[in-house]
Amino acid sequence: MRLMLYSLALPLGVAALAVSPPVYPSPQGKGAGRWADAYASARALVRQMTLEEKANLTRGFGRDDNVCAGNTGSVPRLGWPGMCLHDAGNGVRATDMVSSYPSGLHVGASWDKNLTYGRGLYMGKEFKAKGVNVALGPNAGPLGRTPLGGRNWEGFSVDPYLSGQLNAETVTGYQDAGVIANLKHFIGNEQETYRRPYSGVEAASSNIDDRTLHEYYLWPFMDGVRAGAASVMCSYNRVNNTYGCENSKLMNGVLKGELAFDGFVLLDWNAQHGLGSADAGLDLVMPLGGAWGANLTRAVRNGSLSEARVTDMATRILAAWFLVGQDRPDFPRPGVGMKKLTQPHDAIDARLPGSKPVLLEGAVAGHVLVKNARRALPLAARPAMLSVFGYDASVPPTKNTDALFQLGYTSSRDMGQAVLGTERHFDQAARGGTIVVGGRAGANAPPYISDPLSAIQQRAAVDGTWVNWDLASPDPDVNGASSACLVFINAMATEGWDRDGLRDDASDALVLGVAAKCANTVVVVHAAGIRLVDGWIEHPNVTAAVLAHLPGQDAGAALVRLLYGEANFSGRLPYTLARNESDYSVYAPCGRGADNTTSPQCDYAEGVYLDYRAFDARRITPRYEFGFGLSYTTFSYSGLALAPDARLRASAGNGAADLWATLARVEATVTNSGAVAGEEVAQLYLGIPGGPPKQLRGFEKVPLRPGESATVRFRLTRRDLSVWDVGRQRWVVQKGAYGVYVGASSRDIRLTGTLVVER
Repeated sequence: MRLMLYSLALPLGVAALAVSPPVYPSPQGKGAGRWADAYASARALVRQMTLEEKANLTRGFGRDDNVCAGNTGSVPRLGWPGMCLHDAGNGVRATDMVSSYPSGLHVGASWDKNLTYGRGLYMGKEFKAKGVNVALGPNAGPLGRTPLGGRNWEGFSVDPYLSGQLNAETVTGYQDAGVIANLKHFIGNEQETYRRPYSGVEAASSNIDDRTLHEYYLWPFMDGVRAGAASVMCSYNRVNNTYGCENSKLMNGVLKGELAFDGFVLLDWNAQHGLGSADAGLDLVMPLGGAWGANLTRAVRNGSLSEARVTDMATRILAAWFLVGQDRPDFPRPGVGMKKLTQPHDAIDARLPGSKPVLLEGAVAGHVLVKNARRALPLAARPAMLSVFGYDASVPPTKNTDALFQLGYTSSRDMGQAVLGTERHFDQAARGGTIVVGGRAGANAPPYISDPLSAIQQRAAVDGTWVNWDLASPDPDVNGASSACLVFINAMATEGWDRDGLRDDASDALVLGVAAKCANTVVVVHAAGIRLVDGWIEHPNVTAAVLAHLPGQDAGAALVRLLYGEANFSGRLPYTLARNESDYSVYAPCGRGADNTTSPQCDYAEGVYLDYRAFDARRITPRYEFGFGLSYTTFSYSGLALAPDARLRASAGNGAADLWATLARVEATVTNSGAVAGEEVAQLYLGIPGGPPKQLRGFEKVPLRPGESATVRFRLTRRDLSVWDVGRQRWVVQKGAYGVYVGASSRDIRLTGTLVVER
């Protein structure tokens, strides 16, 4: 029998017909490839366990000796210590003596695979030093279906290809460091509005058709699983009216079946909906026992659950533990560095000297220069006078949890859950200081913040520059002798709330007020997501604009290097920046204002036509397109080459491994045609027959000195060229002409060609 997901783009109420069919039994882990030795060790250990001991591995337990987000049970008789599971996306949360790395969105804006791996590696080493076994990340979802999504900043990009590549690098970095990566949130967890059930109202149902699921939302999970992700987190929301953590089609059919995932499935905290989730593919419950507890062993004894399923659950968990080497003597006791900060404790310094360049270079790389008129940047050497304005320019006034929640640095995973079901709004701008990360579970507290004003003043002390600043006035006075006026604004986002908009009037008015008095106004926007700029971008006195995203602890130091030309801008937009909110094919989260339903329905009727794919298909001109970013130098492209001779045969993939076979190669030459060194992000897009005009299928970031050239090479796999055939339930390379586009952004195409696929 052929099973598939169905999504019907029907009116509210009727859309409840969208169903997710059952797929049983839950596939047992095979222990293939890289997993072979880990499975052999896990099976040997599990064979020695009683049913109660195996069940003990599959649930969480409360502990007073650490502040881990979750702790599994242990098996003292056999010397297995259990595991500590913990956030966050930009560093270890709720502890001290750790680093705050650039957030996912900032990493996405870097388009840099090497830096992404380095970030994952050093962040993973800090998790390990603190005794964290499972790092709860990276984020393959949300991808950013709605630009108002409160957690979009935790992921890398709205584009599934870019997101997938950077998720894979992060997974590899984490697990090379010795911690288990937890790829989340599986799947369709695209908004905070109605993300969880409450008071008789169900969580929103993401109604996704089978093709869209595979070609868009599953794509980055495929990359993460292929990279070896040892765990996956199922999500709070429903998918086609079945909750993610009891959805057998998704966990058994897609993840453990199609993707042959050999790791364990972990639920998002308290996202369990019954004992049946075990047969549906769930392996580990957090933070406590949920519906399992003693019920799991009771179910085995009364025949309603097979012991083989419990054995597989325990084996998958232990195999992940062995896969990353946590059986080795150098792995700390679980949670050893996760002490309550309000109590006396020995601070374990998890930071390593090698992380310093990764932190700073990562912060530099995610800044995107979108406007630079009259060569406003870099700033003149030793400017005589600079004026700094805006609430985002200085360090937050305090580091306590309550204040930092307003700025995004909360350490409380469950803060705000009491407000579920009530009308709440999160302010668009965080006016208490500069933001270097978004809010709640994806954030940690930085050891320090290099804020813009302090970094500028430190440079001024060396150069003899006079600095004026007014960070509080809504319409500040401007010293007429200013060489440049720097205005700092931001856009905040946090788990638990979707944003109210993509701009705010007060911040736009601040920019316009300064620009009216200063002929050289440079605007810097720290943003936890898309932040529109059309309120001021065309003002003739706004000479430069920088989208600074969320750079982590070295925000100010990184920005000063860029402003003064000591580093070159190399960031590119990982999303499309529209002129108007209405330009996005999906704007607001579904369900807002729908207080007459107990079963919110979100029909993903737009399919794969999101962001630049939709802008291209609808012929909408963006303010700044996906992949766009300026540099202090220029780059030229030449010499497009396709191999083998641009002709292929139409075919269907035969199994997961076959999807990664190389079917074609594309090469081009990139030359630095300007006067200073810089890094170019060469981007490859394909026009797949019957789909969006262009889809990203490759990118390479190359450093080049003036006059230097480099050959960029792109490998196209079977999956890159395929579409998901719903009828055959396989990836298929279609007959037809595939446009090949190589350039500097999705709209700045420099070289074109065609791949022909014959029958």
